Amino acid sequence: MPKLLLVVLLLSLPACSPRNYLTRRLATALIAGSDAFAAPQQFWLRTGLVSNKEYTSPEYLVLQRRGWISASTAVCPAELTPPPCWDVTLTPLGVDAFHDFTKSGDAGKQSFTVPIARRELVAITGISTNGNLADVEFTWQWVPSSEVGSALSAGNLQYKSSVGLKKFDDGWRLLDATGAKTNQTLEDALKNAAPTT
Repeated sequence: MPKLLLVVLLLSLPACSPRNYLTRRLATALIAGSDAFAAPQQFWLRTGLVSNKEYTSPEYLVLQRRGWISASTAVCPAELTPPPCWDVTLTPLGVDAFHDFTKSGDAGKQSFTVPIARRELVAITGISTNGNLADVEFTWQWVPSSEVGSALSAGNLQYKSSVGLKKFDDGWRLLDATGAKTNQTLEDALKNAAPTT
C-alpha cells in the first residue's frame, strides 16, 4: 500500500521541465540557438564598374591595402555617381582570399556576398521577469569567420542588447515579431544594439 500511495503522489505533482525556469543558462541557449543570432555578418563585394564613393569606402580601402583588389579609372555610366568610376578586379591574392566564398557558377559574376563574421554571446548580464514575460539583457560581439572577416571586422567591440521572452505551457521562448507587443524581439535587439563602453 505505501508504494501505491507514493506512485499516486508522484503522478499528482506538476511536471517541471528545465525550460520552466528562466536561468542564465536557458537564456543563453535560447538566444545563441536562434536563427536571428546565428545570421552571419555579410559583406557585398562588387567588382567591375563601381562608383568613387564605393571604391573609397573603408571596406574597399582595406581590400586595396591587403592587395586583394586593384582598379583603373573608367568612364561612369549615368547611374553611377560621383565620378570618377573604377573598374575593380580581384588580384591573384584576392582570388585566393575570396576563393572559398565563390561557387562554381560565380566565375562570371561581378558581385557576391561574403560572410565575414558570426555573433558570439559574451554574457547574460541580467534577467527581469514579470509573470510570464521577461526581459533578458546580454552582451555579444562579432567574431571574424575568415581571413577576409579578420580584415573587415571591427576589433573586440562588444554590444549590449535586450530581448523579450514569454513563458508558455512548455517553457520559455523568445518573442518573435508577431508576439512582440511591449518587449523587443531578438532581431530588433540585434539591430538596435549599442556598443558597450
